[in-house]
Amino acid sequence: MRVLVTGGGGFLGRAVCARLVAAGHQVRSLSRSRHPELAALGVRQRSVDLRDRQAVADAITGCEAVVHCAAKAGAWGPDAEFRAVNVRGTEHVIRGCLDNGVRRLVFTSSPSVVHAGRDLEGVDESVPYARRFPAAYPRTKAVAERLVLAADSPRLATVVLRPHLIWGPGDPHFLPRVLAAARAGRLRLVGGEGKRVDTIYLDNAAEAHVLALDRLEPAAPICGRAYFLSQGDPRSPGELLNALLAAAGLPPETRRIPPLAARAAAAVLETAYRAARVRAEPPLTRLVAAQLGTSHWFDISAARRDLGYRPRVSTEEGLRRLAAYLAAGPAPAEGR
Repeated sequence: MRVLVTGGGGFLGRAVCARLVAAGHQVRSLSRSRHPELAALGVRQRSVDLRDRQAVADAITGCEAVVHCAAKAGAWGPDAEFRAVNVRGTEHVIRGCLDNGVRRLVFTSSPSVVHAGRDLEGVDESVPYARRFPAAYPRTKAVAERLVLAADSPRLATVVLRPHLIWGPGDPHFLPRVLAAARAGRLRLVGGEGKRVDTIYLDNAAEAHVLALDRLEPAAPICGRAYFLSQGDPRSPGELLNALLAAAGLPPETRRIPPLAARAAAAVLETAYRAARVRAEPPLTRLVAAQLGTSHWFDISAARRDLGYRPRVSTEEGLRRLAAYLAAGPAPAEGR
């Protein structure tokens, strides 16, 4: 198929593009800038801002399917900026699909749309959306996800994927922040060892998107549904963080703070940053404090059954690959 990947230059988007090319699809990328890695794959690139409705529609012209990975991510920032990209941008993608006769739309969402700050232990897709959110990112992703699910029809088949905490070589977001905090002596574990969280290795997340696209067509069983994706291997936040530190050759972190103290500190920091009109992200936010201090792992039976998804790269193998990647060059710089 002729497939457009929004955010094709991003961490997940590049991996999805590579998988699609390997599967024989003709791939086009929509990103704000051009990327040499995509050019090397033979991916046609369009430099487009999701907020530009007409430019998005033009980029979709001639495609048969869209994989919508692009989003404004992060635990901090003005609501208006997140709404403009995550909500309005998704509206533009849906409209562009309908106007151009595109029949398939795969949307990358996040399990954070159901995380209200309390433990989520082995829940499936029947768990409701959170009523309140600690940050603009999960709030706007929940709105966008609803838009995509509501758009499913005989004209446009849609499916939503919720990969949880994607990690792996080339991560420009999560890993650099963890390593920077550890090197600066600012990293702390939150709460005790009783909590568990899910993650997903990059290659597994990318493969799930291709599996979903292969099975997506009007009236297919996966249409209008959302699916959790993970390693199927929940572990304690301390174990996961220290595994990442070990991959980077750093010592383990053992210092802990109580969850209530973490949330209180995050609230104070957010208030101070807003009052001072500081655009930089605080050292700790309410979203990060909630994620570090609660369980959030998911039943991925539906993805296994309906998508044929299997986490082919185990957590241990992923960590070995990550360690080799980090040993081969400088630590990745933080970026968006």
